[in-house]
Amino acid sequence: MNYTLHQLEVFLKTYELQSVTKASEALYLTQPAVSIQLKKFQEQFKIPLFEVVGRKIYITEFGVEVAQAAKKIMEEVKAIDYKALSFQGELAGKLKIAIVSTAKYVMPYFISDFINENRGVDLIMDVTNKANVVRALENNEVDFAMISTIPKKLKIDRIELMKNELFMVGGKDYKHKGKYLSKTEFQKLPLIYREQGSATRLAMENFIDSRKISTYKKMELTSNEALKQAVISGLGYSIMPLIGIKNAISMGELQIIPVKGLPIVTNWNLVWLSSKNMSNIAKKLIEHINENKQTLIDKHFGWLEKY
Repeated sequence: MNYTLHQLEVFLKTYELQSVTKASEALYLTQPAVSIQLKKFQEQFKIPLFEVVGRKIYITEFGVEVAQAAKKIMEEVKAIDYKALSFQGELAGKLKIAIVSTAKYVMPYFISDFINENRGVDLIMDVTNKANVVRALENNEVDFAMISTIPKKLKIDRIELMKNELFMVGGKDYKHKGKYLSKTEFQKLPLIYREQGSATRLAMENFIDSRKISTYKKMELTSNEALKQAVISGLGYSIMPLIGIKNAISMGELQIIPVKGLPIVTNWNLVWLSSKNMSNIAKKLIEHINENKQTLIDKHFGWLEKY
């Protein structure tokens, strides 16, 4: 056998994504380059690793076994890289963070400098809803989580990052009279919610329930972007975090509708289990954020103050 680590990597990525096109995008290679490496890798074996039917690639049973072995090999190679960097005095290893979907507009700004300054740190960031984030935190599957509502059942430590404000929003064609939207007017609006398990959904429901507002129509969407586009199109109205709709408001695609009791104000928090045995990378990230938090907020989120 005379295959290379690069061929193992290409085959593994093709197996994981079940697509030559997607593998080429993930590896920043051209499709012909991926196909050539797959062909050379296959030549090392008498048994087929994959079959191509039409434009789709199918991994054979033998191919699956090889891919699983390749994954272990690549993990060991990565571990060697981490060890080499550690012996050179550099931070090296994986950093796992789970964040709620709206936090994707916030978290990258707090960690980008840290990741760029430490080339041996590989970031894995899972963007999902609050229920899944809390589950990952509870199961000790991540180093950190970013949420706006602290889970009461977990003993955690945290860094409070910045405020999170939720406003009532509608499309550009909506017209309302008076200073605030009345309860009667509110009840006539078709509302769009995030899915169950979303912190935005919970905040919106709590606000409506606390004011005993009856809603005649409900829609549900499973991402903040989908919800934003639905409101822009005129499909309905929603209570949304300001952080994710800045551009749409600036361009006049969305408008904030004044409602008494809004905005809902919470805080973004970077949290971790109090009992967690923190890696050196995690400790250094905490130091980095504590030292640079206010500077980063002023630089990237100063615009929030005008609302």
